[in-house]
Amino acid sequence: MQVYATQPLEKDTLHKLLQNAQRLEQVLEWIPTMQKMPVVELGEILQNANETLLFNILDRFSYERQGLIFAEFPIVKQLDLFKAVSRKRFAMIFENMPSDHRADFFQLLTQKEQAELLPFLSKKTRENVIQLSAYPPETAGGIMSTDFATVHREMTCAEAIAKVRSDAPSKKTIYYVYVVDESQHLQGFVTLKDLIMAEPYSKVEEALHREFVFVYAEEDREIVAQKIAKYNLVAIPVLNKEKQLVGIVTHDEAIEVLRAEHSEDMQKFMGITQANEKFDYLGTSTLKHFKKRVVWIVSLAAVGIISGLIIHSYEKALEKLLILALYMPMVADTGGNSGSQAATVVVRALALGQITLSKWFHILWKETKISLLLAICLGVLAYAKVLFLSWETEIPANFSLNMIAFMISLALALQVVTATIIGGGLPLLVKRFGGDPAVAASPAITTIVDITGLLIYFGLAASFFSL
Repeated sequence: MQVYATQPLEKDTLHKLLQNAQRLEQVLEWIPTMQKMPVVELGEILQNANETLLFNILDRFSYERQGLIFAEFPIVKQLDLFKAVSRKRFAMIFENMPSDHRADFFQLLTQKEQAELLPFLSKKTRENVIQLSAYPPETAGGIMSTDFATVHREMTCAEAIAKVRSDAPSKKTIYYVYVVDESQHLQGFVTLKDLIMAEPYSKVEEALHREFVFVYAEEDREIVAQKIAKYNLVAIPVLNKEKQLVGIVTHDEAIEVLRAEHSEDMQKFMGITQANEKFDYLGTSTLKHFKKRVVWIVSLAAVGIISGLIIHSYEKALEKLLILALYMPMVADTGGNSGSQAATVVVRALALGQITLSKWFHILWKETKISLLLAICLGVLAYAKVLFLSWETEIPANFSLNMIAFMISLALALQVVTATIIGGGLPLLVKRFGGDPAVAASPAITTIVDITGLLIYFGLAASFFSL
């Protein structure tokens, strides 16, 4: 079947037709076109159709194609469709989903729903989904696929090719053919190219690659994705504790994991999503969004009272030198930006495994050196900015603009250094006590840095001008 990328005009037309369930006949006229579309585009186009119209369309596709399309839908849409049809009808779609997507979906069902679905599945699928669902979703076992081919080292290359045909793995996982013994212990692998280029009656053992990278089923999925990226693999084998091959994780699944982990880190970093919580913006109610955000925001607003108390304690100083109030936002914003930037870099480096807690001193020393360079640049800029913007401002007789500009620029420079150290050190501190460094959220860093910045700013003002 020829597959081509959908043109924007075709997508727009289909989107409009699918919004109206009464125009079924017009939609069905597009079935030949839809059958040529990539599965990922079909999933994107069809996910907005209502259940009745969607199943009318899916009935025009093979069950294999239906399973692949269904796997592309968002989780919320998948659950809605599951509830809209009989378990027998859904089982035909479920059977043809990729094994890793199938296990992920099965884990989202209640025990009652799982029990209702299992009787309609084939024995092979039933055993497969129960096996995969036994692993936590955050592990290699939770994201692995059982769609792979195996051969034995004593086989000839011709026999191995025949067995690969009988195993019928999907085209995206067929590049590696895994060599196992009678007990399913992994001995190595051969590539499809190795088998094709070898003499038909030569042994698989002669082409066997004995050095290989693997992961255990219990390993964290992020480590799995990092190994695939590090060694530039198409897929990586997953072994159980007995060194038996139980599945593989493909490179496209690794990309999804890295994307999901990055999104999760950013959401936690902004104080929005809790650890181990899936995030679906449109599928989450307004009230739930509110509940996720309100704790952080209200807590930090309460802590922010400290900033107000600091400003209030220096109220008389502000009356004497009103110009100080003009540049408070500049110092606070610069500190917040410096702290958040340092935190983002450190959290990202921790996530990629580039740094460890044992190197905390080197990390903070590096951030200190960076902050000193930044402080010099920003301090000079702040000094020039005060002179340029405030040269006509009325200054009390016993003060000079140059001295005020110097004090403000020095305060900003010190703020940059302290904010950078706080931003770089807080994620390390959180990780040291067993927490997720991403939870050292940007709002928390900003609030802490605001407090330290005000103390530096007014402390220097008091020292310079005896306020």
